[in-house]
Amino acid sequence: MKISAFDVRVGNLMEFRGKLYRVLSKNHVKPGKGGAFVQLEMKCISDGTKLNERFRSEDKMEKAHVEPRNMQYLYLDGARYIFMDNSTFEQLSLDAEDLEAQSPYLLPNTDVQINFHNDTPIGIELPAAVVLEVVETEGVVRGQSASGSGKPAVLETGHRVTVPTFVSVGEKIRVNTDTGEYMERA
Repeated sequence: MKISAFDVRVGNLMEFRGKLYRVLSKNHVKPGKGGAFVQLEMKCISDGTKLNERFRSEDKMEKAHVEPRNMQYLYLDGARYIFMDNSTFEQLSLDAEDLEAQSPYLLPNTDVQINFHNDTPIGIELPAAVVLEVVETEGVVRGQSASGSGKPAVLETGHRVTVPTFVSVGEKIRVNTDTGEYMERA
C-alpha cells in the first residue's frame, strides 16, 4: 500500500530501495524558501544499518504488509529460541542474538506475537508486563523501610531490576517489558 511520506509514523515498517526499514524518527521541516519536506531516520531490518532520507510532499512510500501470528515460547535450544504457532502447532526457531533485548522476559509457555513479512519473522512483541520470580536479593535492614530507594534483585531469567525494600526472595513481581522496571507484586 502506497502512502504519502508525510503520513508515515514512527515505528512503521516501510519498503524502500528493495529493503525493509523501521522508521525510528520523523521530522517535518518547512524551510523559508522551497517546499516542505519530511526527514526520516530509518533502520534496516535485515542488516541493522541506519538511513536518513528526505522526502517531498508528493513522494509516496510503500508500507510493508506485516502478518502478526500468535505464538508461544517453548524453550531455549542452545543459541536458538523455539516458538510454537498457537493455531497450526508448527514450531519456529529464532536466533538468540535477534532477541537479545527481549530474552530477559521470556519464560516457557509465554504467549507472544511474532510479526512476519513475506513469511519471514521480523520481530517479536511481548505482553506489556510479565510476572517473574525473585531468586536473589538483599535482606531487609531494620529501619531502612522508609527510604525511597530500592534494592537490587535478580529474577528467574537472570534479569536485574531494582525492587522496593519489602520484596524478598521467592516473591513474584510484575515487570514492565518496555522499560524493564518493577511495577508491583503479583
